[in-house]
Amino acid sequence: MRPAPGVAWLLDPEQPAVRYRTLTELLDRPASDPEVAAARRAIVRKGWVREILDAQVPGGGWDVGPSSYVPKYLATNWRMLVLSDLGVDRSMPEIAALCERWMAAFPLAGGGVGGNSKGTGHHCVVRRSMEWLVETASPLGGWSCFGSGRNLDSWEGLSAFAAYPRERWTAEMTAVVGKAAEFFLERELHRQGGRYAPWYRLHYPVHYYYDLLVGLEILTALGYGSDPRLGVAHRWLLGKRRADGRWPLDAVHPDAGATMARWYRAHPRDRPTPWALEPVGAPSRMVTLRALTVLRRLAPSVPGRRRNVKPARPSHRPGRS
Repeated sequence: MRPAPGVAWLLDPEQPAVRYRTLTELLDRPASDPEVAAARRAIVRKGWVREILDAQVPGGGWDVGPSSYVPKYLATNWRMLVLSDLGVDRSMPEIAALCERWMAAFPLAGGGVGGNSKGTGHHCVVRRSMEWLVETASPLGGWSCFGSGRNLDSWEGLSAFAAYPRERWTAEMTAVVGKAAEFFLERELHRQGGRYAPWYRLHYPVHYYYDLLVGLEILTALGYGSDPRLGVAHRWLLGKRRADGRWPLDAVHPDAGATMARWYRAHPRDRPTPWALEPVGAPSRMVTLRALTVLRRLAPSVPGRRRNVKPARPSHRPGRS
């Protein structure tokens, strides 16, 4: 049977990273499949991954300075997040050294990662230190990013657990994830204060920003694809789909609201530099891949779901902070 139009577009061999993820995550092809093996071998040879790797400075990394975190979104931290989304891992020789470089640069005392000039960790770049995430979670569910209080923007903690093998979870981790997921679900992934326009636009790279597709990715990856409270976000996602079965790239971060726009004007040196793989306004392979993955994870009972789409088993691949 021929794949749906959106899926067929994702199989373009010129972007082997997207082709590989489509074959394995949307079409359930095994690693032993010759097309899957060929796509995986090609990931570091051409397409976006090759372009990113070729942009490194001598010695490895991108825009290397006193920190792998700045300048945003050109430095090593941000390029590595995109590479992880594109299906590379440390089994690839070119990636292993970059992983070691990142891990050497970010761990802090106490188990945190990232942080500011005072050495204080925060949740916005978390990729590890799972016990630290448990210790710093709110007893009511969720996390606070930079001390701002519990909010939907502090999704990175959940994304780390979505990527962490379930068999390694402790009872404390299970409890923390359950409370944090409930924090998002009771707000239907979007109800917090007044309407914040960037949450309703489709982005890639995600960086540390939240939107409704990010929320859907994480909650469905954690196994909440049958919860009816995902219905609002699901109907929104279906409404964003083009007639040709693809989804657009609505905006590139920083896609700031009025408050953040004023802050950036007052602090121009801290304003991130936008960086994207695809042009704004055009159909996006990365957004389409993520959207179709979410649709496969949603149960038939969730409002707005297409009944003829086969639900997939929960995945450990989250949205990326």
